[in-house]
Amino acid sequence: MRKHGGNCFKAMETEHEENYDEIADTNHSIRGKKDIAWSYVTQSKDSRGKQVLECEYCHKKKLGGGINRMKHHLAGMKGDTDACTKVPSDVRYKLLQSLKETESKKRKNIQLDDSNLDGTPVQDVEDVDADDIIVDSGPSQKRKQGVDLHAYFKRGVHDPTPPTIKACMQSKERIHDVNMSVALWFYDACIPMNAVNSPFFQPMINKVANMGHGYAGPTYHALRVGLLCDAKLQVSLIVDKFRSTWAATGCTLMADGWKDTRHRPLVNFLVYCPKGITFLKSVDISDICGSVENLCNLFADVVGMIGPENVVHLVTDSAPNYKAAGRLLSEKFPTIAWSPCAAHCINLILEDVGKLPMVHDLKKRMSKVTIFVYNHKWPLSFLRKRPGWREIIRPGETRFATSFIALQSLYQHKDDLQALVTSTDPEFKKLLKASKTREVKSIVLDERAWNNCLIIVKIMTPIIRLLRICDADEKPSLPYVYEGMYRARLGIKKMFDKKPLYQPYTDIIDKRWDRMLRRHLHAAAYYLNPSFIYSEDTFSDKPEIMGGLMSIFEKETELSKTKLVQELRPCASEV
Repeated sequence: MRKHGGNCFKAMETEHEENYDEIADTNHSIRGKKDIAWSYVTQSKDSRGKQVLECEYCHKKKLGGGINRMKHHLAGMKGDTDACTKVPSDVRYKLLQSLKETESKKRKNIQLDDSNLDGTPVQDVEDVDADDIIVDSGPSQKRKQGVDLHAYFKRGVHDPTPPTIKACMQSKERIHDVNMSVALWFYDACIPMNAVNSPFFQPMINKVANMGHGYAGPTYHALRVGLLCDAKLQVSLIVDKFRSTWAATGCTLMADGWKDTRHRPLVNFLVYCPKGITFLKSVDISDICGSVENLCNLFADVVGMIGPENVVHLVTDSAPNYKAAGRLLSEKFPTIAWSPCAAHCINLILEDVGKLPMVHDLKKRMSKVTIFVYNHKWPLSFLRKRPGWREIIRPGETRFATSFIALQSLYQHKDDLQALVTSTDPEFKKLLKASKTREVKSIVLDERAWNNCLIIVKIMTPIIRLLRICDADEKPSLPYVYEGMYRARLGIKKMFDKKPLYQPYTDIIDKRWDRMLRRHLHAAAYYLNPSFIYSEDTFSDKPEIMGGLMSIFEKETELSKTKLVQELRPCASEV
């Protein structure tokens, strides 16, 4: 077998070294026109000397493919070529039988040596006709045509590296077919596209591929009962691993209140630690939401599950009953600091600013511009053709920050909107007949309104930036709350020269900040944040910062105080 395989490779090498004309002139290869299809085909040459085959029935000419292609044409087999419509039925039947015989011979006679493929599955070779059969007359016989083995090797037939299973089986067509199957399942089940970004998606694909062909996925009942119970067990084991982190670094208990579709008041309890957020449980508080003591007892039970010595901070909503329950819990557990949700408090600041008469009137006027643009086809088409155009942001009903983001978006489109209302296009002149269009034109051309819009945007930008930090999950937001509110208030004062101009805004910030967020915990977190403590230019040395730090120390045990002071000493010496 090895010797025979070596001769085969040697013959193939000779085939690529010599051209076709020199081989055709030798007497070592015998090739005649034995195919029966030649009886119905006329052979000729074109002006460039290339072979042209013409069907004697429909007189169609073929420049490539050889007699095998003409046989498919006469037999009426579509795919490689078109079918002849004028060939007699007896001739067509005869050629079909010839094709079947050629196919059977191809399967029996075409065999590749095992040493050449090294175990790779042999694929069927197409487009082999009777004229391509090679007759060997001796050892020096040279191969003219046959199976091309170069497709099985990366660097030709002399490549000693065997082909991988992936190279032989996972073609681009197969990969596309599998991807299409996955995509159709996504589309049919209405699964969000970002599901592929899940960390469990690719491991699931890998495990399914390792199972091999014939794997049947889990049933509806298995997903709903058995596998769900197993997943719950795995999650509980992960939560148990997190408990060691809670004891080592402390944790924050978060109580998130919300209402379901049946309008039941529910509370989700979550625990935050440096390793991540863990969901504990959800409780229906329909019977106890009105009682502050019962709500406090619920919080105490959850603290008992985690361990009172592990909880450092309790975060709840800013509703009156939650605030009262949080204070009672702090009295019951002196080492636990309570504060309302910072993101919710900042949203309330934005809501109060939006209710100011000047800001409210400005938002109402500028919203008419957005409504006009998106309610008429021609203005929207005109603006979308402007270079660098982006859609105007429209505010959400329950998102107070979006009102100010919408004002910023409108100000960025000031030039485009003014170009719209000053256009001489006949379509816009027709729209000017309406009173609403004339009102929108006066608003867009009012420079004072644009100036007020810019002032409001500059005032609220630091607060919106702080809201993004508090509402994101990328990093802990507690060390940035104190500095963010301090910088926002200081920026508003610097923007205006006179106190009557900035006082309405600073009063709102002070009202929410002093009553809700100005806690000792926020001051201590600000002091211990390396981003601020090592910055001599921006670090604030107010007495309340060190007082907040000392207040947190007083709540700890003697052992904890010693450790905290030892860790604080290097920081204090560097500052």
